[in-house]
Amino acid sequence: MPMTDMEQSYHYGVIRRAIELIDDGGQNMSLEELSDAMGMSPSHFQRLFSKWAGVSPKKFQQYLTLGHAKALLEDRFTTLETAQSVGLSGTGRLHDLFLKWEAMSPGDYARGGAALQIFWAWCESPFGPALIMATDKGICGIAFAAETGADAAMADMLSRWPEAEFIEDPTRIHPLAASAFGGPETLSQTPIFVMGSALQIKVWEALVSIPEGSVCTYSDIAETIGRPKAVRAVASAIGRNPISWLIPCHRALRKTGGLGGYHWGLPVKRAMLAYESARAEI
Repeated sequence: MPMTDMEQSYHYGVIRRAIELIDDGGQNMSLEELSDAMGMSPSHFQRLFSKWAGVSPKKFQQYLTLGHAKALLEDRFTTLETAQSVGLSGTGRLHDLFLKWEAMSPGDYARGGAALQIFWAWCESPFGPALIMATDKGICGIAFAAETGADAAMADMLSRWPEAEFIEDPTRIHPLAASAFGGPETLSQTPIFVMGSALQIKVWEALVSIPEGSVCTYSDIAETIGRPKAVRAVASAIGRNPISWLIPCHRALRKTGGLGGYHWGLPVKRAMLAYESARAEI
């Protein structure tokens, strides 16, 4: 039976606490020790993790360690050759998961969203509370508030399109949220409407070509878009991705295997990578 939205958000809260425990030296904690620290019975803890991640708590624990990013670079690195073969400088419609992609014109972007209506609502997600924004053409923003807080997430999203009209509309947004977080089988029903500069859009197109469960480096993305010396600018564009999760900026790592930054908090990024790694092995 699928999890409810509230169950997903509750499970992320447990994952977040698990990350803190593991970072504090709990890499080798047993199931009993972890469950006791969470204030749960071992059986409840086992069921919760297996339902959220699809694997046992012990296996999931491995994905949450600080060395997991390095392991991903060694085992699941993608050179983005697939992205290059389909042409990142094409029409702006690209996604290996078949998202419906459309980019705002440069003129509309420069006007800061003037004359544009953006609908929004708070939704529960596998990674805590999510603020989702959309136009009539599709999702234009997803923010995660578990680390930043709701007020900061809202202010961040509002500042991206300062001239737009924002309208709270849960009825319109909640079906989009269900599609966005429902898994690969629903992604084909999830339209996105990208608003960014020319460089940002090229970077975001490269990100969506990274398969789930795989990762790439900032420098490889810079090479892919034909700007090999612009690694810093590429990293900045990745950080400005307005549609987290669907445009998977969490799959971009440093060459050293470091996680790099994440706009909505590194615990969220680590949980996303662990979540996808687990599903790649199911």
